[in-house]
Amino acid sequence: MKFNYKSIASLSFAATLFVACGSTANILSTPIENIDTSPLKVTELTEAEKNNWGHLDLEKDTIPGMAVDRAYSELIKNKKGSKVIVAVIDSGIDIDHEDLDDVIWTNKDEIPNNGKDDDNNGYVDDIHGWNFLGDAYDEQLEYVRILSSGDTSNPRYAEAQSTYDSEYQLWTGRKTQYDQIAQVIKNADETLAGHLGKKDYTIKEVNAIKTEDQTLLQAVQIAQQVNANGSTLAEATKEINGIVVQINERLNFNLNKNFSGRKTGDDINNLSDIGYGNGNVKPVKKDESHGTHVAGIIAAERNNGKGANGVANNVEIMAIRTVPNGDEYDKDVALAIRYAVDNGAKVINGSFGKSFSPHANWVRDAIKYASDNDVIFVHAAGNDSKNVDTEPNFPDDNVNYVEVSDTYIRVGSLTSKYGSKMVSSFSNYGNKNVDVFAPGSEIYSTVPENEYEPISGTSMAAPGVAGIAALIRSQYPNLTAAQVKQVILDSGLPLTTKVVVGGDASNVKPFSELSKSGKIANAYNALIMASKLK
Repeated sequence: MKFNYKSIASLSFAATLFVACGSTANILSTPIENIDTSPLKVTELTEAEKNNWGHLDLEKDTIPGMAVDRAYSELIKNKKGSKVIVAVIDSGIDIDHEDLDDVIWTNKDEIPNNGKDDDNNGYVDDIHGWNFLGDAYDEQLEYVRILSSGDTSNPRYAEAQSTYDSEYQLWTGRKTQYDQIAQVIKNADETLAGHLGKKDYTIKEVNAIKTEDQTLLQAVQIAQQVNANGSTLAEATKEINGIVVQINERLNFNLNKNFSGRKTGDDINNLSDIGYGNGNVKPVKKDESHGTHVAGIIAAERNNGKGANGVANNVEIMAIRTVPNGDEYDKDVALAIRYAVDNGAKVINGSFGKSFSPHANWVRDAIKYASDNDVIFVHAAGNDSKNVDTEPNFPDDNVNYVEVSDTYIRVGSLTSKYGSKMVSSFSNYGNKNVDVFAPGSEIYSTVPENEYEPISGTSMAAPGVAGIAALIRSQYPNLTAAQVKQVILDSGLPLTTKVVVGGDASNVKPFSELSKSGKIANAYNALIMASKLK
């Protein structure tokens, strides 16, 4: 399910990493051996830095980005490379967005809107990808589906019931809490607007109020508290109302055992029942923004004077609408991966995940199919603050740590603040099952209707790495998918600094223990290493 100065000495990568089969003389990697002596950035990020921090460079900017801008300015320059198709398996994508409309994949073997499967791939009028959800969007969580089935023989039924009980109690408590907060803020806003005779009052006007009326005094105090946190009552109202909507969706749809969002008419337990859904890959409503945001991180048109720059500059986004507002179905994911592979994608991004997966083998087989066909699958590690070496998170590429794929990359999330708080508090981690970390907190990217927002999640970290994979495949198309994965892992910055894990200040670990590589992804170094392998 989807859901944010002292220079380092100039040192190069260890020579053993650079086994040359060609030459790119005079190019030095980002220094790494003394990276932990990098000073902490003590000033707040500028607006420009906030909107682009994931592309900045730890050495130059003391911000733990992926050195994307440095890669373009020093390595890529005017070298466009080969076109790479990147499949985004996600919610709907606004393919008409001003920053995406020129990078959307088009199936040239399909004649638009003629109601025929012109290319005989099993999908009618799949012009820009496929929509496995049809008109649906809201869905249950997987463990709720297990309970709804009534199949007590399911080996995880008792676990599903326990999870449901605790989650339902949690979210009903949150509903009570946030309904109360929303009412308090609404009352304060209405009281101040009534007293001042206008809705667009300022904090200066609020501070000037002198009164002994307890209701008005309380409203003033609430406005001052909200302002101290950098917001206005109007902004707080919008934010709280958004949270209330999410809480209600969780209770009314995700945790509702009597709700069924499936509208496609297929047999969800029959993998051979295909062709359901349609070719409309767009969101069904503006709030369905996740896929558009992910697509922008990978491929928003670079340097066009509009909101955001994608990581990769020569890609086409294949839109595959698969992830609802709830847990994705294993069948949809398995078929989506196979669709992407069969229709020419060289990189797949999967910013979704769940802890229960009844048909995990279907998805695992599809991940192996991608690997066997030289396709990289990049997957978000998840936002549960958990160690996924010990707690399940699907999809995965292994059974008891025996991997079926050598092209699967699982990505954890970083914040923009280098140091002990560098790992996003929500990010999952795992020395065996997470491969690398990348920027994922407050990542600025595209959302529907030509708008832009900062959003946080490992969902935002994965497409950053997918973008690097696409860059490498574009510049060095002769490298295999397995080589590209290894380049990304080997070329990252290995940090040994100790960090807070899961947002728990009492849980401090060396960053090197949180993933298989112990590194943060770095586009600049990855391209250098790739150049040595070509």
